[in-house]
Amino acid sequence: MERSEYVRRLDDRLDTAAYADVDASANGLQVGSDRGEIDRVAFAVDAADATIEAAADAGADVLVVHHGISWGGIDRVTGRTYDRIAALAEHDIALYVSHLPLDGHPDLGNAAGVAAELGLGDREPFGEIGPVTIGTIGETDAPRSAASIREALDGFEGQPDGEGGGEIEASPTQVVDFGPDEIERVAVVTGSGSDWLDEAVDAGADALVTGEGKGRVYHDAREAGLTVFLAGHYATETFGVRSLQALTEEWGVETTYVSHPTGL
Repeated sequence: MERSEYVRRLDDRLDTAAYADVDASANGLQVGSDRGEIDRVAFAVDAADATIEAAADAGADVLVVHHGISWGGIDRVTGRTYDRIAALAEHDIALYVSHLPLDGHPDLGNAAGVAAELGLGDREPFGEIGPVTIGTIGETDAPRSAASIREALDGFEGQPDGEGGGEIEASPTQVVDFGPDEIERVAVVTGSGSDWLDEAVDAGADALVTGEGKGRVYHDAREAGLTVFLAGHYATETFGVRSLQALTEEWGVETTYVSHPTGL
């Protein structure tokens, strides 16, 4: 497949243009040329030295990531930015990035993947940012406890192993548990999504699932009567690139996946 055709297909499927005015990330083809054929595409959550080198070792022509290297533009190509661009150029690897479009896609997105793991039905778009959304909200098939949902979230790729001593029960997923005993409506915004806590309350959610929370999330959740699950930024954002990998294979292109968890 031609690189230009591959980029066009991803842009169309992810509706990349709709997010251009609200996302700091430069989505789409971020580094490299769209000329030439592609034989193999690598997928990773983050564009970093480690993932670029792994893509090169796998013989990839394109690296598709969720977190790229250009956030609001690049003023100077120095330091880490230079190192990453130089590595991509040295190995002739094009970098394709999908940040918010891959968070909110109803089928391929990160939030959709988490919701599927939780078995949420009757899903609707959630997490407004300007004219677009970056999450989903849905219903459990039966009332569930916070412990049950935490158990479903534990074990995502890239989470800490949860082992630890002392009297406190360790879990990779942190739970700020101030919601009802029976949880039926769950909002999902992956990554750093605690800013959508009030929207979750307004939408009638019993719980919000995200990756990481800001310091105020404890008091906000307590005062709102909401349970918040923090399952890890990296861990909640592997689903989108995995979905794009499967889609790329359907298009007849060989792929490889680069797992490089951050533990955060």
